[in-house]
Amino acid sequence: LVSVVTGVTIKDIDEVIKKKLPVFRAMPNTAIAIQESMTCLGYSNANETQIAFVKDLFTTLGKVAVIDEKLMDAATVLGACGTAYAMRYIRANIQGGIEIGFDAATASLIAAQTVKGAAELLLQKGTHPEQEIDKVTTPKGCTIAGLNEMEHQGFSSSLIKGIATSYHKIVKG
Repeated sequence: LVSVVTGVTIKDIDEVIKKKLPVFRAMPNTAIAIQESMTCLGYSNANETQIAFVKDLFTTLGKVAVIDEKLMDAATVLGACGTAYAMRYIRANIQGGIEIGFDAATASLIAAQTVKGAAELLLQKGTHPEQEIDKVTTPKGCTIAGLNEMEHQGFSSSLIKGIATSYHKIVKG
């Protein structure tokens, strides 16, 4: 049995079905529509063959991380809500691009492709974001000036607080 229902635990499912079946919880995100989902899987009572089957099923729809089921609420926030957070960043990037002279269509293309390329760098190279940031940040340059202004305005702090707020909301209901 594979459930994609948010907030319904494996224990909840076991209580309803009243049988000892292999039970999986899957948390994909909306990028599943283009086979680019980040799906987190938790399970109980499953053997290696069953785990591999469900993992392979979701791998056809994007990337998969097998996690402890107790992290499923956190996975919902980071992987599913995270899509909205990324979209908000891209939207702001587009608005900034328009402010500095681009038309909306061109700013949208540049912003979206830049984020896609940045994410692919991390996925393919396995590097830490700071390593990639260092490659484009020169002394007295425009990148460090922009990064510092964003940090002064609370960029990282507000993102971390937003993630924590979403997590507390999902846990407390």
